Amino acid sequence: MIGNEHILNIDKPMDWTSFDVVRKIRYTTKIKKVGHAGTLDPFATGVLIVLTGKNTKRQNEFMDMPKTYETEIALGHKMDTGDRTGEIVESLPIPELNEPLILDTLSKFTGEIQQIPPMYSAKKVEGKTLYKLARKGKVVERKPSTVVIYEIDLLSWTADQLNVRVKCGRGTYIRVLAEEIGKALGTVAHVKELKRTAIGDYRVEDALSIPEFIEKWNSSAA
Repeated sequence: MIGNEHILNIDKPMDWTSFDVVRKIRYTTKIKKVGHAGTLDPFATGVLIVLTGKNTKRQNEFMDMPKTYETEIALGHKMDTGDRTGEIVESLPIPELNEPLILDTLSKFTGEIQQIPPMYSAKKVEGKTLYKLARKGKVVERKPSTVVIYEIDLLSWTADQLNVRVKCGRGTYIRVLAEEIGKALGTVAHVKELKRTAIGDYRVEDALSIPEFIEKWNSSAA
C-alpha cells in the first residue's frame, strides 16, 4: 500500500461528508493529492472511491461507471432536502398499495429519464452552488438533465415504505427519483436511508471502513 498512487474503496460512514473522507485519507497517508469520484450525501453510506496521486486524473472514468444503491423510500411526507435530514414541506395520504401496482410504477422509471437537480445539491447554476442558495431560502430555475436508470428492483415494502435497489448512470439523484416514484403512486415521498453498494466492480462488501483503512495503512508503513 505504500506509495502515492492508490485507488481506494472506502465505506463512507454516516454523517461524514465525502470531503471528510478525503481529508482523513490525506491526513493518514500524508499524500498531498487526494480526491474522490462521486459525492455521497452526508447521511448516506457505502462505496466512495478515493483516488490519490496521478490517479486523481481518472476521476471521470470512475464517475462514468454504473452505480448501485439500496434505498428506503418513506411515503407520505415530502422534505425540503428530499431526505430525512430536512423539514417536512408537504404531507399527503398514502393510497392503498399492492405489489403489482408498485412493480408497474417502478418499471416506468427505467431507461432514460429527465431529472431536475434538487436545490439541496452540490450542482452549480451560473457559478453558484445550489445547496448554498437553498440554505438562504432561495430557489433558482434548474434545467432538467437526462439520466439513465438501468434497473430498479423492489426488495420489500410496507404500507408506507418501499425498499428498492437502483442501478443507474452518472448524475442520477436518488432523492429526486424517490420523490417522482412517490408522485407516481399518488402521494409524496423522501429518502429515509441510502447506501451505495457498488461503483462498477467496486462493491461495498470489499470496502474498507475508515478504521480498517487506517490500521491497514499503518501496518504496511511499519
